[in-house]
Amino acid sequence: MQWLLDPLPVDVRVIVSVSADARPQAWRSWPTLHLEPLTPKHVKELVRAECNIKNFSLSSEQQSRLLSHCRMPSTRLPLYIMVLIDELIHFNQTMMDLDQKLEACLKYADTIELYRHVLETLEIEHEGVSNRGLLKRIMQIMCCSRNGIAESELFHLIPELTWIFWSPLLYDLINRHVLNYRAGLISFAHEQVMEAVQIRYCMGVHEKELSSANQLLLDYFSNSLRPGYVTGRVVDELPWLILQTDDMAKLKTCISDLFVFQLLYSRGRCGELIGYWQSAGYDKTAMATEYFNAIKKAEEKLGGVYTLPRIADMYEMLGIFLKDLGLLNQAVVPLNRALEVRESIDPDHPSVAQCFYLLGGLHGQWGKFATAEAYFKQALDINGNAFGNEHESVVKVLESLAFLYRKQNKHDQAEPLQKHVAALKRKIQPPQLTTHGNGSVLQKRALQLEELATGPDTPELAKTLNELGVLYYLQNKQSTSETYFKRSLAMREATLGSEHQDVAQSLNNLASLYNDRKELNVAEPLFERALKIRQKTLPKEHPSIAATIKNLATLYRKQGKFELAKPLYEQYVDIRENTFGEKHPSVATALVNLGVLHCQQGTHHEALPLYERALKIYEDAFGQHHPQVAETLRNLAVLRYEQGEYQNAAQLYKRATEIKDLDAMSFTSKSISGSSVARNSVAGQGAYFPDPR
Repeated sequence: MQWLLDPLPVDVRVIVSVSADARPQAWRSWPTLHLEPLTPKHVKELVRAECNIKNFSLSSEQQSRLLSHCRMPSTRLPLYIMVLIDELIHFNQTMMDLDQKLEACLKYADTIELYRHVLETLEIEHEGVSNRGLLKRIMQIMCCSRNGIAESELFHLIPELTWIFWSPLLYDLINRHVLNYRAGLISFAHEQVMEAVQIRYCMGVHEKELSSANQLLLDYFSNSLRPGYVTGRVVDELPWLILQTDDMAKLKTCISDLFVFQLLYSRGRCGELIGYWQSAGYDKTAMATEYFNAIKKAEEKLGGVYTLPRIADMYEMLGIFLKDLGLLNQAVVPLNRALEVRESIDPDHPSVAQCFYLLGGLHGQWGKFATAEAYFKQALDINGNAFGNEHESVVKVLESLAFLYRKQNKHDQAEPLQKHVAALKRKIQPPQLTTHGNGSVLQKRALQLEELATGPDTPELAKTLNELGVLYYLQNKQSTSETYFKRSLAMREATLGSEHQDVAQSLNNLASLYNDRKELNVAEPLFERALKIRQKTLPKEHPSIAATIKNLATLYRKQGKFELAKPLYEQYVDIRENTFGEKHPSVATALVNLGVLHCQQGTHHEALPLYERALKIYEDAFGQHHPQVAETLRNLAVLRYEQGEYQNAAQLYKRATEIKDLDAMSFTSKSISGSSVARNSVAGQGAYFPDPR
């Protein structure tokens, strides 16, 4: 879950669905919503709704029997009820005795047992003497697969399967909640289906058949693995299938294939790739050696799919992959070889510049600044000649070169270069008018229509005005935005009353706008009033209350009203802990903000444990080289310096700078901070963002 933004945008929440047994330990402190079985009332409502939607009716006596049966926890589940209703509908269409079918279905006390009954009836309906056992074979193959199976694969694996048999069967399998058909793959619709299939077709006397199905699938994907023609399906299934067999020699051969590596890496599945190597008994260094030797062998037998440009691409990809893993010494060797190969083809090609750029980044991280500068300048010359001096590839190299100069304290060279980069970015940046421009026209038209249709003052029109205000705020048209926010506020107060939640929203948005304009005294009463309304109308830990508390606390801090800010920051920490648990990064962000306040008050002894706790949370959540870790280390360094602990402060600052440098010297171009002076930084404090809803 490290891909999540932290902190989350205002009023955004993430819901993770997981079984109680399978959830990771770190999630156990999160707020949990336990989904209980339906109440008898809800069961009745669901049964009626399903029957109405599908134009199906039960007699009063039949409905009473069904509801009486659905009193146990295992039968008061939505899936159980939906499968049961669909079974009754299906048999009603076949003109069979509905009472008899209902009696048969009510024998099954949970969803898995009911699915076993569905599978049994599907066999009876679709199989005859000539195709007996086909459903079982299909289900066994699906059980053995990782992500499901494609229809073309299924027909290849089971030659006797015909469309005449398969088409109506698939239709029923989907309609009766057994299978899904998504993105070209057929997979089990629910976990309970897989369990029912395993019980009916994969255990006991069926284990030998299951083993044969697994081998059939393994042979199919193994035969599909051809140099230069590896598909995503092969990469998805084959390594995983081999891993299930514990044949580590075969697994190593599979993942050593350069095209398997290329496809897995290009799809961002590095963790999965490393996991396969670890299962085969190889660490990262040994893995790097294996891949380098594999590319070297491919280069020696040049021809066919192994062309020189493709060999160079593989060397480069391996270098970037190893750099991403932190194996800088190993990364430089394939990058150098990629450079040599590309220079032998065309020394002035932009791909040569890419190699120079990557090597410059690596040497810059090592502190070999002269070598890095030479590489960057060579990349600059080639890209300039190939694309002109105003191309984005030129800007990327100039940006890295400027950072390199700053790192060496060559500010006289860095500053003009940074200004040149900024000018080039403004020049080549495409105009961003399409979305907001069209959006504002459509919003204005919508507003005109609403005014014509409903009159001047309605809550719906006030909502549209608020959305227009947000739209102009995003376009930095603050004067126009202010007009719409004010009009929305006045209309909401007139139509909804002064204590309504929507009024609080308008107050918050206006305050955010005034805060951006540094009109803090104007923003203050608006934030205060918004908070009072939300505290009256919403639960005390509601996200909107938390957001307003943080905004108001930050405003007080900017005004120097530390005594007013402190209890709000403390309340914000409490809300984050109760909402996310004590070890969530959002709690660390709140702790840092409170720590900064204490430092500004001069109470460093109170700030220290807050920073240290925040640092521990960030390191546990993101690892020791994350920008949030660097920011917190920098805050700690300032605190220690002000306490007179200069050696400790220097060590903390050095570590923070190393993390920042590592992040800035990565292969992708990143923005450079405008200041290198250590200071207390407040986490998560960007511009206030109006609420559009």
